[in-house]
Amino acid sequence: MSKSLPFQTAKELASAVRRKKIGCLELLDLYLERVEAHNPKLNAIIAKDVEGARKRAKAADRAVKSGKKLGPLHGVPMTIKESFDVEGYPTTWGDPAFKDSMAAQNSLVAQRMVDAGVNLFGKTNIPLNLADWQSYNEVYGSTNNPWDLGRTPGGSSGGSGAALAAGLTGIEAGSDIGASIRNPAHYCGVFGHKPTWGVVSPKGHALAGNVAYGDIGVVGPLARGADDLEIAMDIMAGPDAIDGRGWTLSLPRSKKKSLREFKVGVLLTDPNAEVDHSVQELIQKLADFLVKQKAKVDDKARPAIDTTELNDVYVKLLRAATSGRMPDEMWKFSLAETKRLPDADKSYYAQMMRGNSLSHRTWLQLNEKRHRMRLAWDEFFGDYDLMLCPVAVTAAFPHDQQGLRHLRTIVVDNKKVPVVDQIFWAGYSGVVHLPSTVAPIGLTKEGLPVGVQIIARQYGDYESIRFAQLLEKEYRSFEPPPAFA
Repeated sequence: MSKSLPFQTAKELASAVRRKKIGCLELLDLYLERVEAHNPKLNAIIAKDVEGARKRAKAADRAVKSGKKLGPLHGVPMTIKESFDVEGYPTTWGDPAFKDSMAAQNSLVAQRMVDAGVNLFGKTNIPLNLADWQSYNEVYGSTNNPWDLGRTPGGSSGGSGAALAAGLTGIEAGSDIGASIRNPAHYCGVFGHKPTWGVVSPKGHALAGNVAYGDIGVVGPLARGADDLEIAMDIMAGPDAIDGRGWTLSLPRSKKKSLREFKVGVLLTDPNAEVDHSVQELIQKLADFLVKQKAKVDDKARPAIDTTELNDVYVKLLRAATSGRMPDEMWKFSLAETKRLPDADKSYYAQMMRGNSLSHRTWLQLNEKRHRMRLAWDEFFGDYDLMLCPVAVTAAFPHDQQGLRHLRTIVVDNKKVPVVDQIFWAGYSGVVHLPSTVAPIGLTKEGLPVGVQIIARQYGDYESIRFAQLLEKEYRSFEPPPAFA
């Protein structure tokens, strides 16, 4: 058996199954053996259905032998972020109050992936309420980064990123409102795609049976290869049954065949979230490579947006979007704090309190600002295909689970800064509904992976994915963490 097989892309694994190079049960057992051997160190996969998965693998093998038409990911073992409903598994979002809440049916993303042939055999870890760049909770414990067990794998799709990087699963699905797909992809050295808002239905990705689709948040794929992102988007994207009565999705395909055809802006840092030079240097190295490839690269190109205002709007709308699940006591506290805090206080804490307790009138005013910025971005994309920028201010940072998140710090260029500052890089594309793809571009001197955020125009999902595909082919592809290779 090839040593590299567990680290192949889902596309390669599906091809091996179709060509009868490996059986579906054999492939599943390979991953289950790796989970048994390596997951105790990582705690990435927190629930499994081994018996059911082996039955499905045997049925998938029979389908191959009988010559039935196979889905694009037939026989590929898959895990999925804990926050998606999967029949027979609890959906807790890391909250002990929901540890016994079994899902009655699959979320739409899970079902579409199953219909495409995956063998969904387990769930991966998350932080409480999906609200951290670390993945730990009282129900399932803490997940470690396979590149350095003393560091976070990211969040909130941290278990997804860790499982992929360590070769414990074939493909993953996560969610993203504050870089929760992008951040683990960056920290773990894998690929991830945050879709344009609204193009992948989040039906069944909710807590306590909630059914309304929220602002800013999206669901999308993580993988070890950019082709997998395209395949997964083909499978996941599109309306739910009700919306599908009235509209169909038609995302434009990229026509570009080489990096030299792209015109890109490059942004290395921003005063709202200064980026460590270890990350800046790797993005600059990529920009220099693109210049050599004759791509058009502009390090001054920017949308006509005040980034401080963008960050202000994003933090408030982000907190408003997540305030619905807040206990009444916390909402009342936030309201009182908002009245107490001076208008001049623009700290994350102050903006968090204001966002938690927004009036609808204020939300509408912020939404107007958001959509003006959305139009400014679209004007920018009249001249440029993509914007390349950081995912976060550093590579993966050491575990720090003490105290309140907004009081924690990380080290950027030898200075301690609030960990919440880096939320800026999530909102830079997210608040205005844009798609962005993360591709690994190198390792820091400490041997930690760094990804680049590739932002495309609204509904340009396949353009940012195409750029990632070309980077994978011509610049850097996924590399396994040495301890798990």
